Amino acid sequence: MVVGCLVSAVAINGILVPQHFVAGGVTGIALILNDMAPQLGLAGMYLALNIPLFFLAWMAVGRRFFVYSVFGMASLSLAIALVRIEIQVQEPILSALLAGLLIGAGTGLSLRTYGSQGGLDILAVMLMKRFSISIGNTVLVVNGLVLLLVSLYYSLEAVLYTLIVLYVSAKMVTLVVTGLSQRKAVIIISSQWQKIAEEILKDIRHGVTIIQGEGGFSGKQEHILYSVIHFSQIGQLKRLVTAIDRDAFVVISDTMEVVNYRIGNQPHW
Repeated sequence: MVVGCLVSAVAINGILVPQHFVAGGVTGIALILNDMAPQLGLAGMYLALNIPLFFLAWMAVGRRFFVYSVFGMASLSLAIALVRIEIQVQEPILSALLAGLLIGAGTGLSLRTYGSQGGLDILAVMLMKRFSISIGNTVLVVNGLVLLLVSLYYSLEAVLYTLIVLYVSAKMVTLVVTGLSQRKAVIIISSQWQKIAEEILKDIRHGVTIIQGEGGFSGKQEHILYSVIHFSQIGQLKRLVTAIDRDAFVVISDTMEVVNYRIGNQPHW
């Protein structure tokens, strides 16, 4: 959590502020409202917008997520106030790409704990838990809508550079939260199914489901092995199967989401 907030603060103070990029998310909305009613103050507006989101965190996600998110928002605010690292990149496009990578990595690291950095992250987690909508997609769509409003107050050039930041950060968040823990679904059909199943259980240490099947052309009864494993274990599995049966039929496919305490790839919010 703290490391994620520090990485995000480096991007904000080292790139976004010096390059005068536009803010998205809750910060962007706060900037617009502050323009309309400056007497409330930017900090007060930002806090007011976060209150209903934290209420949603408590009700729709859980108390633990709420507490960790409060800590995350406080940590990010403190990091922004204290961390001042200059990043010597003058080219705006390169700055936008680097800022997107850093913000996405920082946000993703925070989300891989039990909380978030507050703001839009709370809405993204809630939609992912309820409807399995990717965190990156939620961040990108909502930030895009905010940018449409912000474009009324800033130059088109600044908005377009910020769009690069938001797109890269959204993809980076998805990669950090789910991509680095991606699971693969494996189907194996082999006459040596018993031996292969034993080796998967013993060497790869993942469960195997045995499904009764029948060949569509031959009519022969088959035993189909089904397992879900970490993507880093694919090479080991292929070597294992080939060593036992070179004629085995193996299908390896991506999974969008796996929900399980041992093999699941979602943070336990």
